[in-house]
Amino acid sequence: MATAERTTPLDLLRADFPALDQEIRPGVRLTYLDNAATTLKPWPVIRAVQAFDAEYPANVHRGIHALSERATEAYELARAKVARFIGAEDPEQVIWTRGTTESINLVAQSWGRAFLKEGDEVVLSDLEHHANLVPWQMLAKERGLTLRFAEITEDGRLEPEAVERVMTDRTRVVAISAMSNVLGTVVPLEPIVAMAHERGAIVVVDGAQGVPHRAIDVSAIGADFLAFSGHKMCGPTGVGVLYGKREHLEAMPPAWGGGSMVMRVTRESSEWNDLPYKFEPGTPPIAQAIGLGAAVDYLSKLDSGAVAAHERGLMEHAHRRLSAIEGVRILGPSPEHKGGIVGMDVEGVHPHDLAQLLDREGVAIRAGQHCAMPLHQKLGLAASGRASAYLYNTTEDVDRLADAVDRARHLFKDRRPRR
Repeated sequence: MATAERTTPLDLLRADFPALDQEIRPGVRLTYLDNAATTLKPWPVIRAVQAFDAEYPANVHRGIHALSERATEAYELARAKVARFIGAEDPEQVIWTRGTTESINLVAQSWGRAFLKEGDEVVLSDLEHHANLVPWQMLAKERGLTLRFAEITEDGRLEPEAVERVMTDRTRVVAISAMSNVLGTVVPLEPIVAMAHERGAIVVVDGAQGVPHRAIDVSAIGADFLAFSGHKMCGPTGVGVLYGKREHLEAMPPAWGGGSMVMRVTRESSEWNDLPYKFEPGTPPIAQAIGLGAAVDYLSKLDSGAVAAHERGLMEHAHRRLSAIEGVRILGPSPEHKGGIVGMDVEGVHPHDLAQLLDREGVAIRAGQHCAMPLHQKLGLAASGRASAYLYNTTEDVDRLADAVDRARHLFKDRRPRR
């Protein structure tokens, strides 16, 4: 996340997000703390998508009329904005996808199939979302690969040494999350990337949570691939990004065939298009990409350090309030090691019941396994509650969360049968 010439005080941002200005039911206003699932959209993003749909709703690259040319210009400008936002050297290294999941699948199914062979190893961690686990499981079964897992500490941190311990001379890929979507754990990417490269392995970073909350410069980190989603960083749903080093993208075969990704087609064969279009068959997510470009513009006006400090302050406040409630177990590390996510297990209250009770008070959280079943198994939990903050949340939101959790805890405690 870039630091712009001017910054906007975070307490003035809430007016930019129309979804916050509503009551879930009469007299119950919204407290939105489900940002790890998807973030709210500010007016500049909403208007950018509306402008495309209303003023120049044309396909890109194919038309030579005014609307198509305008759409193409806005679409490719968004790609350039994203490239600058993550420190990519060239916009051609930015591939549009439908989201993080598709981006990681693209790496596994294209690069993985082309360059991994039986006996090769893929290193992952206990923190991984299914999007950064299942594609490698599928490829492992197909190619005879071995998956190895770095274990987290008791408080949910991932230390570089834990990754190093499971690396061998057969390690070819290290696929790692920048930030856990369950515990909020921020992973130290730089030393992990360095260790992997020393062993000749590539690094695939799941940045779904990391990119929205931390400044990630792919050139500085040296990651080979970075995947993330637009809707977790104030952008629209249905659009994501795969960044790749040019040498990898050039060497990878297309994963899907169709229009736009070809230069020449005969009955017998096809010649692939240049980057990035080789990986973008068919009509792309035009409106969504333009909306993501507007989201990047919005986030680039903010000081990334101020946003991180704001979220840490919210997490410190959440830890204080929630830890003071009897029967509440906070999952994951202390605030200095995490982003804006606080997972919890409330004694005697199923996470689904907790989420439903909080919803009655207008507090939106997530309940379940959060597409991270192996992590929950390691934690000894069937499910968990998760509150996740973003740049527009306040300490008042955290207080409403804690008060609602306290009332839910007492409600279920009072309902227990007495002996």
